[in-house]
Amino acid sequence: MKNEIAAVVFFFTRLVRKHDKLKKEAVERFAEKLTLILQEKYKNHWYPEKPSKGQAYRCIRVNKFQRVDPDVLKACENSCILYSDLGLPKELTLWVDPCEVCCRYGEKNNAFIVASFENEDENKDEISRKVTRAFDKVTSDYHSGSSSSDEEASKEMEVKPNLVTAAASPVYQ
Repeated sequence: MKNEIAAVVFFFTRLVRKHDKLKKEAVERFAEKLTLILQEKYKNHWYPEKPSKGQAYRCIRVNKFQRVDPDVLKACENSCILYSDLGLPKELTLWVDPCEVCCRYGEKNNAFIVASFENEDENKDEISRKVTRAFDKVTSDYHSGSSSSDEEASKEMEVKPNLVTAAASPVYQ
């Protein structure tokens, strides 16, 4: 679970940095909070012997019906940043399963593997390389921010951060 969450968080930090709206410290705070939230959420919903079990529960999704993922929103609130400053695509689905993290931009595009793991012993640098390869391969094609369905004018979701402050550790740089 540790590697899969690290891959998700690293993938998100790459998306956020590409948008270039947040300072490095804010991105690090967000990464730390998202890591803690996902660890807590997944700890009783992780089934290595049957990876598809709990898949919907572990899915991170943003689309025209659910414009904000609740776990990502909570990480934003806990790190005192606005959700809209993340610059996420309008449609994004991440499946976080034992041994594999997959993503799809848009509802009509093909999913791609962000990272896959054969064991829990992979280090942060190897996870970073896997995610970077996947990210670089697809972001030029899919990170337009446009929806694959009919375009509709949508209000940017702006969330007021609460006054929680935390010491950031440079976990995902």
